[in-house]
Amino acid sequence: MMKNRPHFIQWTILLWCIGVAACGPAPAPVDSIARAAYYQDPALLEQAWQLPVARTYPNPIEYQINGAFCGPAAAVNLLRSLGVGRRDQESLFDKADVSRWKARFMGLTLDELAALIRANGAPDVTVLRDLSPEEFRAHLRRANDPAYRYLVNFDRQPLFGVSIGHHSPLGGYWADSDLVFVLDVLDEYQPFLAPAARLYEAMDTPDSETGKKRGLLLVRAVASPAAQNRAVRSK
Repeated sequence: MMKNRPHFIQWTILLWCIGVAACGPAPAPVDSIARAAYYQDPALLEQAWQLPVARTYPNPIEYQINGAFCGPAAAVNLLRSLGVGRRDQESLFDKADVSRWKARFMGLTLDELAALIRANGAPDVTVLRDLSPEEFRAHLRRANDPAYRYLVNFDRQPLFGVSIGHHSPLGGYWADSDLVFVLDVLDEYQPFLAPAARLYEAMDTPDSETGKKRGLLLVRAVASPAAQNRAVRSK
């Protein structure tokens, strides 16, 4: 039996690798938004950064420090846009009843991210799930109002063809072109523009951890009007 054990281990590893490959991300489809002219057009992005809410975010934004920390990175950027504290992605957990280690290895659910933001000085946070397309667009129309901030929880599959859950802030919305400015906190993607319908499709997906739909976090600004109108970009 001992002589066969190395072969058994090798076959186990091989079968595991085959399974991972078979269940891994699908190739990016031809209609991935990354292929579209608007996606990260430099001129459009420059204009997008001038939207009222986008101007309150640091530019460049702070990217997530590991593969599962999109939630903490989104929270850090949002809190800085509100002028609330200067916590980093690790110290966010110091005052929160949210597991740092769970976040590091599994990521955060929408409800956990809401709790993390509340614990760090932004108490007025609303979880928005099961939105209709019309309700989603109604919120987008408020995404340029500095009195509000939005974070979106979405699956990349409908946008890019790679299935993985993600959190990022919204920098604003262009109604005329129906494009949403997503402040993607993963440096492999970086901020981009997405059609509202495609972003809704990506958001209106189930979270495999909870079985609940993904959605939006609506955060009301707590800073003074002067602070809200002050650009806090880091140069």
